[in-house]
Amino acid sequence: MPELTTDTVNFELSDRIATVTLNRPEAMNALDPETIASLAEIWVEIRDNPDIWVGVVTGAGDRAFCAGADLKKTIPTRPGAQGVNWPVFQPSLRNTIDGGMQIWKPMIAAVNGYCLAAGLTLLSACDLRIAAEHAQFGLPEVIRGIVPTLGATQRLTRQLPWSAAMELLLMGEHIDAQRAYEIGLVNRVVPADEVIPTARAWAEKLTAGAPLTQRAIKEAAVRGLSLPIDEGIRMEELLSAHIRKTEDFREGPRAFAEKRPPNYRGN
Repeated sequence: MPELTTDTVNFELSDRIATVTLNRPEAMNALDPETIASLAEIWVEIRDNPDIWVGVVTGAGDRAFCAGADLKKTIPTRPGAQGVNWPVFQPSLRNTIDGGMQIWKPMIAAVNGYCLAAGLTLLSACDLRIAAEHAQFGLPEVIRGIVPTLGATQRLTRQLPWSAAMELLLMGEHIDAQRAYEIGLVNRVVPADEVIPTARAWAEKLTAGAPLTQRAIKEAAVRGLSLPIDEGIRMEELLSAHIRKTEDFREGPRAFAEKRPPNYRGN
């Protein structure tokens, strides 16, 4: 496996769980071009490495999960300008989970503070979301004359009630963790010191499950969003038929009959 930890991103793999930590706490873990490029490599590794079953994404420190893009480095200040780092930043966006890359493995966001702009779109690309009680969420781009991209206008309107999504997109104001929980943006709100342990516990529960089945469920759910329901049901059955050919499919009922925990191997 290539060395994936850099000056701005930490990568750790243990017990089939990949933990990705944005490591620019002095900049609220904002995404500069170099960080985006590092993340692009990490997402590919999570997608393709058979030893990784679950991904966890978080931010260093207790102030921020990710405060968005580092505007000083990613957004040109002159109309029509590209900026010296723009060529580095732009291609990497095509290899991000919030920019369109499909990772069928479960992804968990552990939100330990501000989750803003591109940080919120990263959150929206994760399947399960744990938030600290002091976390704040928002899409302030509209206030700065920027259209939220990387799927912000597409995922949130599919994941949240329309009015809640449009409030985030159009008003540009922050909401707190309790409000995020109420509208379904996060799954759990916990004390700050429980965010990482809770995310890890959820990841461990997932790694005890059948990974191919989990991925098929996620793929069916995501692809089905863009399909008529009858076509989605047919796709669901095709994926289910594929899973029925696996050893893990046989292991589940066998373990139940033998009154023991299943030992899934991902084959």
